[in-house]
Amino acid sequence: MSENAASTTKKKNEAWEWIKAIAIALALAFFIRTFLFAPFIVEGESMEYTLHNTEKLLVNKALYHIREPQRGEIIVFHATEKRDYIKRVIAVAGDTVEMKNDRLFVNGEEVEETYLTEKKREAEEEGKLPLTDDFSKTVPPGHIFVLGDNRKHSEDSRHIGAVPVENVVGRSEFVFWPLDQIRMTR
Repeated sequence: MSENAASTTKKKNEAWEWIKAIAIALALAFFIRTFLFAPFIVEGESMEYTLHNTEKLLVNKALYHIREPQRGEIIVFHATEKRDYIKRVIAVAGDTVEMKNDRLFVNGEEVEETYLTEKKREAEEEGKLPLTDDFSKTVPPGHIFVLGDNRKHSEDSRHIGAVPVENVVGRSEFVFWPLDQIRMTR
């Protein structure tokens, strides 16, 4: 075989190796994004002060193939065909959720909502309490009850009803953007 033929064969093999590597990388990226993790951009102020408008976070899509969402977890779910929401799971199927005088009760037991401390302090200083009107709901089978951490500015289960578990995309794991705000979201 001549030197030119050997060089051409070597270049073809190298090109083929690059094509295979790129194809494998694309297949892995597709698999990871479809079944394991996905990025999500926070839109709006419904989760203030836990999450902020335009923050980017990573959502664990695989977890809820193993188990159902649990109280306290921050989840992303399909609210409409074209829109995903991010909210906190307050109650699961069969639970009774009550709000009395800005205090949350699940199955008759008060839930300590430490993530609302700053928001409640701010509302009290501005004379804008209560954060939430009183209500009582029972979560139907196959559903979860979700609330935004910014109760006055959140479209959540008080408005859209309980969320079918099948609409849950995944659990928020951590904020990755902006870089100076990287943190876990649990």
